[in-house]
Amino acid sequence: MADVQEVVLSKRERQCLRWVERGKSSWAIAVILCVSENTVNFHIKNAMRKLETTSRTQCVVKARRLGLLE
Repeated sequence: MADVQEVVLSKRERQCLRWVERGKSSWAIAVILCVSENTVNFHIKNAMRKLETTSRTQCVVKARRLGLLE
């Protein structure tokens, strides 16, 4: 399991996860952040890989529990 000392999320990964937490789709997040939907999915997938999760929701929950979204 990923340890909090090992996991470092980029600013953009944290931004994307915060919007996922609020129920936004990748398309909506892309509009909000003025980037492409592919870019949003790239950042979310990177965060999921770093946190060893298999879904967006699981990733948000784990990031929140580890204090990475403060």
